[in-house]
Amino acid sequence: MLDAVRLAPDAKLAYIRDRFVTVTAEKVAINAVMAGCKPEYMPVVVAAVEGIGDEGWSYHGPGTSTAGAAVLMIVNGPIARELDINAGDNLFGPGWRANLTIGRAVRLVMRNVCGSMPGLLDRGTVGHPGKLSYVIAENEAESPWTPLHVERGFRPEQSTVTVMAAEGPHQFYNQLSSTAEGVLITLADSMRISGNVMGQPHYCLVLAGEHMKTIAADGWDKKRIRQFVWEHTQNAHAHLKRTQRMAGAPEAGDESRMRPLVAAPDDILVVAAGGRAGAFSCFIPGWSSAKSSAAITKEIKR
Repeated sequence: MLDAVRLAPDAKLAYIRDRFVTVTAEKVAINAVMAGCKPEYMPVVVAAVEGIGDEGWSYHGPGTSTAGAAVLMIVNGPIARELDINAGDNLFGPGWRANLTIGRAVRLVMRNVCGSMPGLLDRGTVGHPGKLSYVIAENEAESPWTPLHVERGFRPEQSTVTVMAAEGPHQFYNQLSSTAEGVLITLADSMRISGNVMGQPHYCLVLAGEHMKTIAADGWDKKRIRQFVWEHTQNAHAHLKRTQRMAGAPEAGDESRMRPLVAAPDDILVVAAGGRAGAFSCFIPGWSSAKSSAAITKEIKR
């Protein structure tokens, strides 16, 4: 495992400040073996560990919170295809060793090295099945859009992993519409009332084959998708107060005073992935607030 990433056993990959824990290459390698990783998966695991150790991801919050966030990992670039990381049918389901074991390795590092033991320093109230593994790749081969890692400042030929503290995927269905706006208004309505609608750092939109083709056929790019969804997922302060998501009783002007799900359109990550058949896609809410944890993209070095 260490040879695969050309690292010495004591090489420091991350320091989890709130836990006073240094994560070394040797500790990551041990947990990758226990997770069932092949050596060629190790560069992805290392980059993901670097991501959750980044100050911007802010490990202690998503690693401990009663909200029970998991680490969503989105792999981009040539390595996703080389390792056969699933980007298609049964996207979040079983059947792909790379998806399962890379995510499992990261979770074991969190558990065995960083102390995120359920009931102790992992205090999720209802938990999250993504804590076993929550790894996907973007379907760059069939996507009509700019890949996620290129939007985030990397070159197409680079390989990356984006880590995001996230809730589970929320599926939505639209078989009726033949326009981008029709598909996305269904998505936006589902997102707007999705539950945790108060200042999250990110949402991830995973657009699968049929919806991807419908939206692209209208000429919409990811920037336009983000702008439309951001505008159409805002809630009135009055609604938030009536549904006990915002403190206080509705006041004059609250019906027209709007609050967006995220601070800006760019806080919505758009990923092309999922099966070719079926009028289903999903959205994934981020954990907590923009001040608590941000999505981080790290280069996968080989």
